[in-house]
Amino acid sequence: MRGIYNVLFSFIFVCCASTKKIRWCTVSDPEQRKCAELAKALVAVIPPASVNTFARLSCIRASSLTDCINRMTANRADIVTLDAGDVYSAMKQFGLTVVAKEIYSNGGCVLSVAVVRNSSLDLRSVRGLRSCHSGLRWTAGWNLPLGFLLSRNYLSWSKERPLTQDVSSFFNASCVPGSAAMAPRLCALCQGQKSYVRQKNYHCETSHNEPFYNSHGALRCLKSGVGDVAFVDHLALETIENSERDKFRLLCTDGTQAPLSHYNTCHLGRGPGAAVVTRVSFRKVARKFLLTLQMLFGRQGRERHRFQLFNSLSFGERDLLFKDATAKLAALPDGVDVSQVLGLGYIALLKGLGHEGSSLEDSVVRWCCISHAEQRKCEHWALSIKSDPLVCVRAASMRDCVKKIKRDEVDAVSLDATHLFIAGKCGLVPVITEYYANDRECVTTEVSTEHNTLVLPSVMGVAVSKRSSKSVAMGNLGGRRSCQGHMYSPAGWLLPHTHTLSREHNSSSSATCDPNQVYSGVFWKGCLPGSQGNLCKVCLGGTGEAATKRCTDNHNERYYGNMGALRCLVGDPSGKSYGDVAFLEQHNLQDNILSLNSSGWAEGWTSSDFELLCDDGRRAALSEWENCNLGVIPPNTVVTRPVLTTRIYDFLMKSQEMLVANPSSQFKLFKSCRYGESDLLFKDATRCFVHTSHMDCRSILGEEFYKRVEAAFNCTQSADILQFCSHDVCSTV
Repeated sequence: MRGIYNVLFSFIFVCCASTKKIRWCTVSDPEQRKCAELAKALVAVIPPASVNTFARLSCIRASSLTDCINRMTANRADIVTLDAGDVYSAMKQFGLTVVAKEIYSNGGCVLSVAVVRNSSLDLRSVRGLRSCHSGLRWTAGWNLPLGFLLSRNYLSWSKERPLTQDVSSFFNASCVPGSAAMAPRLCALCQGQKSYVRQKNYHCETSHNEPFYNSHGALRCLKSGVGDVAFVDHLALETIENSERDKFRLLCTDGTQAPLSHYNTCHLGRGPGAAVVTRVSFRKVARKFLLTLQMLFGRQGRERHRFQLFNSLSFGERDLLFKDATAKLAALPDGVDVSQVLGLGYIALLKGLGHEGSSLEDSVVRWCCISHAEQRKCEHWALSIKSDPLVCVRAASMRDCVKKIKRDEVDAVSLDATHLFIAGKCGLVPVITEYYANDRECVTTEVSTEHNTLVLPSVMGVAVSKRSSKSVAMGNLGGRRSCQGHMYSPAGWLLPHTHTLSREHNSSSSATCDPNQVYSGVFWKGCLPGSQGNLCKVCLGGTGEAATKRCTDNHNERYYGNMGALRCLVGDPSGKSYGDVAFLEQHNLQDNILSLNSSGWAEGWTSSDFELLCDDGRRAALSEWENCNLGVIPPNTVVTRPVLTTRIYDFLMKSQEMLVANPSSQFKLFKSCRYGESDLLFKDATRCFVHTSHMDCRSILGEEFYKRVEAAFNCTQSADILQFCSHDVCSTV
């Protein structure tokens, strides 16, 4: 059996033969010793016959990880493990590639935690403290905590200068290994040896010879009393002795503290773990080499009695070559893009923190527009303000806006309640919420609260029919024609299917939780922009500058949205292509009816020509919507990436204040009739913006609505946007 085993590995090494050694870059004496022991173990396991074709492992001693990257670029080293923040730089700036990722017990990502000694500190009061960080631009020690501090406006950053300068002023003193060249002030607490000889200077370097390097070093900085708070990854918490655990606490984002064991709910964010990088030309050899190491010396390796790849304790340090918490390595295929390795959200965070330097994008706000009409209004908005420059970017739909924000192609958009649910699943966060109430002075910062919960005025979904269509009623809509706003709209897609639309169809349907199947079964045909099949047959498409194919999911489709559903109900200007029932929002229904006349779409229609359809089968005047409706719809909310919340909020507040101060301006932020549509960019019913970046999407939607939309999406097979959002580099296996 041993002979067969040796022959197998001889074959593996022949397959990945190289005329030179695998040169592993190490950054300290302990790591060099572990690497040397690994080399010896390889020699002991691999049969002598393979020596001439594969020359084993060589350990290259460097002064820091930056030195390793430079050596690899210059072909003086082949392989090294890097934190995800350094992986980004290695791939984008130095052209290196990732061959494997570390996978831990709960996946391929780490949580960033803020650790303090027992005290009354909270995250709102970290300014002026002494801070310990695992490393400059590292995921848990820098990127995630600073992204959080910026998103809550606890830390202010003037983008005219590097972020490191403002961080230097924010904390009283720090140790951030790797920051010596960029911001020496961030090295004040570090304790590594100082030397004018480059190879012997370990002060503030990314090397184990800096005592406060990596997450274990940052905890050492805290434990020794040098620092007040340590920003580390959750994996390092497991190394704190049980006898000491009660001496430390985690700082949570809600201002509270929690025990170390609560890191799953008390953390500053989640990001990708470490990965192994090499040169592109060396990737096949490196990948096979790593898989061989894992088969031999991994957690389940057959030779782990000789050497343990993911254990460093015998060498006097932790996390040498790999994190000791690594469960296994996941090999990555050729040609993986940086977004596939690190994830779109994390890359957007790095860009937001200036990892690619400053650019024109840093000085503008890119707003997402989903139609020709929205683009026109947005461009007039840009010309009407004197705050940060505004750039208007076209997208195909609200779903497309969510994707573009995630990809860092645009910065912000106002979404309806169902799309806010999607945005939350995609890692986007609220900035402001539209405020609709007319019974009080409009305020922009704090709205009346009940049990510390923000009260946000909502709108209602309603079912509307022409008064002359006497036979149309809730419960007998089977075989009729529907007008439904757009795909995933609250009033047009989410709410109607929860009511008895057709007693015949609803009683026999086994798929009533999937709105798309319900509507396809109940209605003969209709217009649900963004849908397909019979639910597109009533749609018209666009004309002129807004020309588009029928049933597109934006205002270019003339039957899109609340205004479009009303047009659909009365028919096109020729009186053809119309529906029997429209599902829309009540908030601007009266104004939209008046618009039918003024826009030339259809003359002579008044509010009395329409009636609401109630659940009990009766019909009611439009004014009775409070007692005859489909349900409550939470307000629209502006979303962005977390690191941009303060910037987008400031932009919107300046814009609102400027336009309020200039009432004679032709441009009205909350009016759309000038552009022949309604609810462009924001609902026309909006009176002001309310600050909601301290809330999450679920809190804004409310539990009842959140559970309703969650149930609908769980039943919907075609929600490709949720598949896009659910792609998670943390689940790499």
